[in-house]
Amino acid sequence: MSPPGRPKGEYRRPQAEGTPVNPPRRPDGEPHGPVPPGRGPEKPPPDETEAVAARYARRGDPDRYSALRPEVWQTLQERQRTLLRLLAAHGVRDCGGLNLVEVGCGAGGNLLELLRLGFAPERLRGIELLPARFEIARRVLPAAVRLDCGDACAVPVAPASQDLVLAATVFSSILDGAFQQRLAAAIWSWLKPGGAVLWYDFTVDNPRNPDVRGVPAARLQALFPQGLISARRVTLAPPIARAAVRLHPSLYTLLNALPLLRTHRLAWIAKPA
Repeated sequence: MSPPGRPKGEYRRPQAEGTPVNPPRRPDGEPHGPVPPGRGPEKPPPDETEAVAARYARRGDPDRYSALRPEVWQTLQERQRTLLRLLAAHGVRDCGGLNLVEVGCGAGGNLLELLRLGFAPERLRGIELLPARFEIARRVLPAAVRLDCGDACAVPVAPASQDLVLAATVFSSILDGAFQQRLAAAIWSWLKPGGAVLWYDFTVDNPRNPDVRGVPAARLQALFPQGLISARRVTLAPPIARAAVRLHPSLYTLLNALPLLRTHRLAWIAKPA
């Protein structure tokens, strides 16, 4: 007699004790267990470094960031002035003896600025993920400036070896929260006690650009929970700046006097001594 609920005449081989009748299956329909002969494992999803590279590749006309544009040179000059005030406020009088590494050094523009401020080339180091930008930085920077190409989390920087670590518009391009945390932890480990992270990034999302995400104050503190943060709001919102300078370059300064229109934060994140 067939068991209740089973059509008459149907016979099934008894299952060994503990063996599920319907074993769980992978998304491709195969049961979990050894991969069938001739079939490789499923390709893992791209990691965050590959995703960051893809996001940069999708960015628009590079002329938008040319220092010859009035909104760009005014943004750069404002940031330089604020950085100098931050350095002075924290007792920096001579940059020549400070070790500094920049994460995401791009084509080397920030490192060139630091050289002009008096940082010694042999004490500067840059890390860049994208090979094309790395090659440009290598051409324009002195040979004494050490450059590394690759994932900053994997670059060997000695613990407690740096007085300053610069991260400018880096974390807003990283959308994976766990990767952000790993990078922040690496940066923190590089700093000497009493050193600091120099941070420049925007604080609000750009609704027109899903490839970036603002880093608000609470997130910044979560990334560096032991850090003592002093920050200043800078940089007129770029869409407003571009529209304003088309009318007249002086409108940048006028509108930037309103703190609510500033979208970026320049911060000194001190590591306790």
